[in-house]
Amino acid sequence: MTHPIPPIDATLLGRLLEVIEHDIVPATRRGVLRGNKVFGAALLHKSDLSVVVAETNNEVENPLWHGEMHCLKRFYERAPETRPETSDLIFLSTHEPCSLCLSAITWAGFDNFFYLFSHIDSRDSFAIPHDLRILQEVFGVPPGGYKSANAFWQSWSIPKEVAKLPSADHARLSERMTQIEEAYANLSAVYQSHKVYSAIPLA
Repeated sequence: MTHPIPPIDATLLGRLLEVIEHDIVPATRRGVLRGNKVFGAALLHKSDLSVVVAETNNEVENPLWHGEMHCLKRFYERAPETRPETSDLIFLSTHEPCSLCLSAITWAGFDNFFYLFSHIDSRDSFAIPHDLRILQEVFGVPPGGYKSANAFWQSWSIPKEVAKLPSADHARLSERMTQIEEAYANLSAVYQSHKVYSAIPLA
């Protein structure tokens, strides 16, 4: 039986932030030192919010291995008998997925995804404008112009959902997001300082 998405409350949002901080960030730290971007992703069981796989960008190996794509690669390398149905999973992305990753999430059969940083953040805070440029130049879609709820999936911005919480939960999770944002700012500084040496086509 396909599991529904859990209620989008402080428990779920706190768990998503925990996975970013404790599962994705350490992998990203190692990846950035190899020359990769700061994007990462994880898959969680809807039923108990346990992590199935957490990964980070690996564009130094293959320019298609964005954080989400590399996460899916690792997921599908598992034996079929040990691999959950994608309809039973939550897709968590540190950054709002680009057009490539949006398509991959769709083709893989996920009915949801959550993200922490927006496309605008990727451009303005991380100096990586390619997601927005491709959406605008190839598809003619303005920032935020794709459908966040459609026949395939629904997506949620973690900060926007945190903003809806009662004040105590909002304050607690906002503080946690600030700590994660600081960690990513440090990772981004490392990536930006080394990307001049990168062979990634869109560094």
